[in-house]
Amino acid sequence: MKILPGLWCMTVAGIGLALLAGCSGRSDAPTAASSAAPANPTSVASTAIATAPGQGLPATPVNGTATVFTPPPESAIPATPFGAMVRKGEAIFTHTRANAGTWVGNDLDCSNCHLDAGRRAHSAPLWGAYVRYPMYRAKNHEVNSFADRLQGCFRYSMNGKAPPADGETIKALTAYAYWLAKGAPTGATLKGAGYPKQGFTPPQPPNYARGQKVYEHNCALCHGADGQGQSVGGSLVFPPLWGSDSFNWGAGMGRLDNAAAFIKANMPFSRGGTLSDQDAWDAAYYLDAHERPQDPRFTGTVATTRKKYHDSKWSLYGTVVNGHLLGSAPTGKTGVR
Repeated sequence: MKILPGLWCMTVAGIGLALLAGCSGRSDAPTAASSAAPANPTSVASTAIATAPGQGLPATPVNGTATVFTPPPESAIPATPFGAMVRKGEAIFTHTRANAGTWVGNDLDCSNCHLDAGRRAHSAPLWGAYVRYPMYRAKNHEVNSFADRLQGCFRYSMNGKAPPADGETIKALTAYAYWLAKGAPTGATLKGAGYPKQGFTPPQPPNYARGQKVYEHNCALCHGADGQGQSVGGSLVFPPLWGSDSFNWGAGMGRLDNAAAFIKANMPFSRGGTLSDQDAWDAAYYLDAHERPQDPRFTGTVATTRKKYHDSKWSLYGTVVNGHLLGSAPTGKTGVR
């Protein structure tokens, strides 16, 4: 099996939890886009819509609702001050702790959940999220700007603290997302955005014992039997999936629907789509049934925190698994260490 350094062999989350579609609200209804793959660039380019050099391929209607989009290549980033900011955002996105460590409290990078440097469809790509903001989010019951969304990723998926909205880190990440979404229609739900959750439900209720077997056979090789990832020469190659160096309980990857859809579409790495639906759900259950840093919105008790922020069948926070109340013994420290 081909494995690329810095990317997940199984899942994380991101986070998912990932960015941009990873930290969804309390609604139980699936909300992400369809699971169809991005269109062949040649077929899109053959339309009558011209594309300027360095611009993404145009979004085109699919079945009257969804759209297909291909982001511009990295080689098209201009050698200008703006291009320099785009490249800075890409560097932060792919090596987050190294380039924005002030705001990071774990060992993850944004690209652990948002694969191919935020380009890959069905792994919450940046281009699919940028065009949807500002938007109302059930997670905080507010209309969020894109900067708000990025700040939330640092707080939950990166288990850190939110960079200033007008600071260099958010500015660079916004420039990078803007660049990737260049040519996409504003306000559209692009095909491949978010995770492929629409209509994706478990054939049977997810199960810890089955999930453990799926993990041992498909994930442990990269992420370790203990889920703590692997490092080479002091550099993390495969990220931790639970524990003090992973995402906290407030991250979107802590929701079973997000984690299962991500796993189904993308994992094991380079073999996305090979697990059965049931295996993907069971693996997600096993991953999310482990302790991790506390939700930064913790109210003082697990019961009240669940009621206020995790009152969903997709969240295991505040439920008892194998005799343990999840969230009652969080690992590590919430926030920048």
